[in-house]
Amino acid sequence: MKVTSNQVVTLVCFIVGSLLLVFAASCSVDKQAMSGSEHKHSEEDSGEHQVAESAVSRASCPRFEGGTPSTRTGFVANIFCSACHYGFDDEELARTHELAGIGCERCHGESERHRSDEDNVTPPEIMYPKAKINPTCMMCHPRHEISQVASHKALLAGAKTVFDPADEDDNQIYCTDCHAKDHRINVRNIRWNKQTGELLKD
Repeated sequence: MKVTSNQVVTLVCFIVGSLLLVFAASCSVDKQAMSGSEHKHSEEDSGEHQVAESAVSRASCPRFEGGTPSTRTGFVANIFCSACHYGFDDEELARTHELAGIGCERCHGESERHRSDEDNVTPPEIMYPKAKINPTCMMCHPRHEISQVASHKALLAGAKTVFDPADEDDNQIYCTDCHAKDHRINVRNIRWNKQTGELLKD
């Protein structure tokens, strides 16, 4: 196969253009540090949740790069989700995680098929039946750190490990009961089985 000079020039231009795009994208990422003023708590929470905040700031989650929020440069693409799931920009769980460089995709998967399905019958990549909520949260918020917060004692009571299955019929407490009260979609036209992704209600 004979390579012409036009093909070489096209390839070089493509490579240079790609590098320029990558450079431009990396320059546009806002590297603001989380300031202490962004984490205001009521007087009764002031001591307890500082431990949990330090756990997030140390980025102990094995599922993303280390560093503190001020040194991480992750682009949070929540805008793709908020096109349909409006109202989550101001929701506390989404906002707190976004400040730490963690977007919707970290917990819910890329969900590209779900995003491109205008009929909304394709489920998100990752959904959370109750038994998966606490173990998933505790992948980034380890048990030994959240156990130092007094209000978390009931959450951890009786479980030997964070992976103990939750019995949905008992009085199990879930992380989302307190930390994500407004994170669930309350009005649904579509329902899926959260374990299998099977369409239940259309």
